[in-house]
Amino acid sequence: MHYYMGIDLGTSSVKSLLMKEDGEILGTAQEGYDIIKPEQQYAQQDMNLLWQATCKTIQRLLGNYPEARDSIKGIGYSGQMHGLVMLDKNGNLLGDAIIWADQRSGEEIRDIYSVIPEEEYKQTSLNSVSTGFLISSLMWVKKHEPKTYANISKVMLPKDYLRYKMCQELGTDVSDASGTAIFDTKNRQWAWEFIDRLGLEREFFLPCHEAYEIAGEVTPAGEKETGLRAGTKLVYGGGDTFMQAVGNGIVSPGTLSSNIGTASQLSCSLSEPLYDQKYRTNTFCHIREDRWLLMGANLSGGVALKWLMNNILDMQSYDEMTALAQTSPVGSGGLLFLPYLSGERTPYNDPDARGIYMGLTLKHTKADLIRSTMEGIIFGLKNSLEIFRDMGVEYQRILASGGGARGLLFRQIQADMFGREIYTSTGKEQACVGAAITAAVGTKGYSSYEEACSKIIRLSEDVVIPNTENQKIYEERYQVYKELYPRNKELFVCKNHS
Repeated sequence: MHYYMGIDLGTSSVKSLLMKEDGEILGTAQEGYDIIKPEQQYAQQDMNLLWQATCKTIQRLLGNYPEARDSIKGIGYSGQMHGLVMLDKNGNLLGDAIIWADQRSGEEIRDIYSVIPEEEYKQTSLNSVSTGFLISSLMWVKKHEPKTYANISKVMLPKDYLRYKMCQELGTDVSDASGTAIFDTKNRQWAWEFIDRLGLEREFFLPCHEAYEIAGEVTPAGEKETGLRAGTKLVYGGGDTFMQAVGNGIVSPGTLSSNIGTASQLSCSLSEPLYDQKYRTNTFCHIREDRWLLMGANLSGGVALKWLMNNILDMQSYDEMTALAQTSPVGSGGLLFLPYLSGERTPYNDPDARGIYMGLTLKHTKADLIRSTMEGIIFGLKNSLEIFRDMGVEYQRILASGGGARGLLFRQIQADMFGREIYTSTGKEQACVGAAITAAVGTKGYSSYEEACSKIIRLSEDVVIPNTENQKIYEERYQVYKELYPRNKELFVCKNHS
C-alpha cells in the first residue's frame, strides 16, 4: 500500500494529511499560529515558527501511523498565496515573511505603474498589482529597508520555504508564481522584462515548474527534523486556491468553487487564460500546462467571523455563533455588513476600504450581527459571480468548500444568494487532499489529475436548494450592498485608521 502526504500552509494554521492511494484519509494533524502586526497595515509571519509547526504536524501523523512512514511515495504542498519570503546567500531568512494580508505597499504599486504603464503591466500579468503581493512587498523592502534588500539572494512564496527546508532545492510552481504579479501568465514564466525595468535582480527569482513535477527528495537533515524517510519524493505543489480546487475535483471547466476560509474566493478552471477586461478578478496558472484559474478574491472571509467572535461578542465557537444566527431572519432584520475589514480585492482592489454595519437599530441582536456578517461575506462572493457571468463563464454547478461548506446555514445563504443548488464534496481538508493528489500524479501513482479525481473525489448527496422567497429578499438587499462601497469610498481614505 502506498501513501501520499499533503501539507497545507495556511494563514492561521498548518495542516498535514496522510492519504492512502485509493483516497482514504488515514489521518490529519494541525498546528496553529498568528499573524504578526507591528503596525496596523502590516501582516507578517515568522517562517521559522511556521516550519516548526509543520514539523510538529508531520511528527504527530507519523507517530499515529508509523506503518505508513516507509510507504509514503510522495508529498505535495498547498500554501497561502502572494507572500514574500527572503533568503540570504547562506539560505537564512531575512526577517519575517510579508504575507498576503499586508497593506503597506500602496505607494510602491504607484511606483511600479510609474515605471511600467498600468495597462501594459496588466496585459502581461493579467492581474492588478495588490498590496501583499510578492512584487509590491519586494519593492517596499527595496525602498524602505535597503540593507535587507542588499542581502537578498532569493525570494519565494511561503510554502516554497517549507519544501526548501525538507529537500534543500530551490524552486517554485507556476500557480503560486503567477500570484506574485511579476509573472507572464499566458506564457507561464517570470515577466523578465518587467523585472529588468523595475531594477530588480533576475537572480532573486526561482526556477518555475508545474505543480505536479518532482522538486526533490527529503534530505537526511529533513528526515531528522520531520521524521520523514530520507529519499521520499517531493512535488512542487501550488497555491491553496489551486490545491483546494483539485481537492474538490475542479481540474477542468464546468464547476465553480465557492470557498470560505480565512479569506474567501470564487474560482473556476479554464482551458485558456481568460481575464476580466477591467482586471477586477485574478487569472492565474492552474495545475498543469493547459489550465488556468479565474478567481475573485475577498480578503475577509472567516476572519470576519473570528473577529466578531473574539473582539466583539466574546463567544466560544463558530457552532455557537451559527446556532444563534439561525434565529435571525433572512436579511438580518435590515442589517447589512460590508466585509472590508482588511481592505478589499475583488472588485475594487482598494487597501483603504473598510468594514461597515449599516442599518443598526436598537432592535438588532447578537444573532442579527452574526447573520449579517455571514451574509456580507457571501454578498462579496456574489460580486465575483456577477463578473464571471458577464465574462461568459459557463458552469454546471457551484461547489462550496472551506468553512462555508460545513454549516447548513452558510450553504443555504449561498444557494439563496447565487440562485443555484450548492454541492459539497464528501471529503474534508480539500487543500491537503489536492496537495496529496498532486503528489500522486507527480510520482505516477495516477496517470492524470482526471484519473486521480475520478477515483478519489466524491460529491455529497446533501445538495442545498435555493429558496425562491429568500432569493427575492437577498436580491433587494444586494442592490443596497453594492452601494455601500462607492458611497463611502471617499471617507475610507481619511487617515484615521490607526
